[in-house]
Amino acid sequence: MSEFTVTVFRFAFFVILWLFVFGVAGVLRRDIFGAKRGPRKSRKAKAAKDSGRQQAPAPSRPAPAPTPTPAPIPRANPGSIRVTVGPLAGTSLILSGAPVTFGRAPDNTIVINDDFASSHHARIIARGGAWVLEDLSSTNGTFVDGSRITAPVDLGIGNQITIGHTTLETQS
Repeated sequence: MSEFTVTVFRFAFFVILWLFVFGVAGVLRRDIFGAKRGPRKSRKAKAAKDSGRQQAPAPSRPAPAPTPTPAPIPRANPGSIRVTVGPLAGTSLILSGAPVTFGRAPDNTIVINDDFASSHHARIIARGGAWVLEDLSSTNGTFVDGSRITAPVDLGIGNQITIGHTTLETQS
């Protein structure tokens, strides 16, 4: 092979190697910081923008008469929380006025040794006479009755809280 061919191969290998390095760095960044989330647009807005025409404003209608909202049904507040699934199964904790924290760090009230739990994953606090569960910006999320929570959730008796491979249940 000529010297020119070898130089071209070396340069191509160098470019491919750096593309691989940047790809690995991008994957690591997404794993650590999460995916970028930009503003979402509806399909209709995208289609209108792509075709170059704007949507006509919606016709104005009179506002419907307000319907009376039923009084909220008071929920019974849980008095304790019990680990039902996971390495700590059977462990029970009485809820008092102090916050209860969950996670891998040793300073948590309930330490969950699980790769899918964050160091400070979630907490239960007393707010307005009810117990409220908050996710502390955990990587893998906190689930209540199978649904991922994105905002603080009032807890009632019988709620299933899942953190990683550990499931807890609120009890009276």
